[in-house]
Amino acid sequence: VVLQGKKRKFTETVELQISLKNYDPQRDKRFSGTFRLPSIPRPNVKCCMLGSAAHCEQAERIGVDKMDVEDLKKLNKNKKLVKKLAKKYDFFLASDNMIKQIPRLLGPGLTKAGKFPTLLASGEDMQEKIDEVKSTIKFQLKKVLCLNVAVGNVNQDKKEIVVNTQLAANFLASLLKKQWQNIGCMYMKSSMGPSVQIYF
Repeated sequence: VVLQGKKRKFTETVELQISLKNYDPQRDKRFSGTFRLPSIPRPNVKCCMLGSAAHCEQAERIGVDKMDVEDLKKLNKNKKLVKKLAKKYDFFLASDNMIKQIPRLLGPGLTKAGKFPTLLASGEDMQEKIDEVKSTIKFQLKKVLCLNVAVGNVNQDKKEIVVNTQLAANFLASLLKKQWQNIGCMYMKSSMGPSVQIYF
């Protein structure tokens, strides 16, 4: 599939869009599942470390934004400021001593935005954890029968996109009651490009 159109000033994401069939979100089980792709689909997603002193130091070394307890206290549970923080980053990591304090320090803002931090245990490698979160996709059925997920970007090697797409599609099928019989059609689309049907 060639998804390259006009050259854009940003790295376009390549998405897999799937519509389900013979599935009733009211009656059938709503599913949710995460899967780690072998190559990172969106390398530019932004992370912020909510950390202990040691983790904040580590974040600084690898060029990741960080906040400690004092920084979070300054937000003063202000809903607007917490919302702004949630908007600024795609995901958060937190040290184990911080993760328990987050609801108390920030209120429910990050949870509401679907960005409650991922735990970074004291022995874990921060860069490895960031790469893991960046390459993990999530399928979650809510009320509509259309799902979309990032499987690559236009600068990536085509083989990597193909492998990511195959794995993502097979993983979604494994979550469904009748597997591939519940998948109606699939499209590939770059952020600004046209969609191309790949499964009928």
